[in-house]
Amino acid sequence: MRRTTRYKVDGANSLWHVYKTVPFLKVVKNFVVIQLARYTPFLGMKNWLYRNFLKMNIGNETSFALMVMLDVMFPEKISVGRNTVIGYNTTILAHEYLIKEYRLGEVEIGSEVMIGANTTILPGIKIGDGAIVSAGTLVHKDVPAGAFVGGNPMKVIYTKEELAERWKDDEIYGNKE
Repeated sequence: MRRTTRYKVDGANSLWHVYKTVPFLKVVKNFVVIQLARYTPFLGMKNWLYRNFLKMNIGNETSFALMVMLDVMFPEKISVGRNTVIGYNTTILAHEYLIKEYRLGEVEIGSEVMIGANTTILPGIKIGDGAIVSAGTLVHKDVPAGAFVGGNPMKVIYTKEELAERWKDDEIYGNKE
């Protein structure tokens, strides 16, 4: 199970209770900042906006590609390590609004992680350092450090050790001795 905190709601589905869980003006501010960042080609500006207006923890040299969609309600629950690439049109969620409950969970993305385009990351997920997430993946469980994962449902394609063996003679990713 993902690391989320569950909150029961009574009556209408939890989305009808949204402004009891997060202030309306916070959502408006976050929406404007995220939309601005989605379209800007300036990587440093995106990170500055995320750090200063959304209170996200973003490592140096991390790159958010065009159209990345962050959680509008709880972006402060997302952290990304150093020198990570978040691919085009990726969605990172820190909340889930369901019928009888809503859930909140931290999303921790490590350093030197590569996340392919059109990936969706659900709340309560940890992606370890050096991991690679294939394009179009639904990340519904933790990703071990150094692993190569992909698919829907997500599966480990190569462990860190298997990937090292595959790349041992590669001129870019291999072991240079």
